Amino acid sequence: MPIRYRITKRSNTIANNKAPQYIMQAVSTGVVDLDQISYQISNECTLSKVDVKMVLYALGEKLQFHLEDGKIVDLENIGKFKIGFKCKADPNPANLTPKRNIQKYHLNFQPSVVLKRWLKRGITTYKEGSRSK
Repeated sequence: MPIRYRITKRSNTIANNKAPQYIMQAVSTGVVDLDQISYQISNECTLSKVDVKMVLYALGEKLQFHLEDGKIVDLENIGKFKIGFKCKADPNPANLTPKRNIQKYHLNFQPSVVLKRWLKRGITTYKEGSRSK
């Protein structure tokens, strides 16, 4: 399926040149939830939708458990997940403490080689409003 995009006007407030520029921005076409994915997987194997959903739910819990333990979680053909955080700098390393310096936590995702190659090959795109589904 092709990816939809729109053209969006952006202004660079940092640069001296304040002339607006335009970018192409990917547009999502909806959300796929755990129920839909579970149903689709169950139709491709002998597991029921409920069994698949519970495995995926447990995967989410185990992902959180191992990330919280400082591990990198490698889901092979999906990719790797690890915890990161934004931190305020301090000239004195003795002043650094998690409570004072960590501003927010985030999740880093590195796609698998399979996904990277798929993205590198390119994906068909079309401009929003230029064709109907």
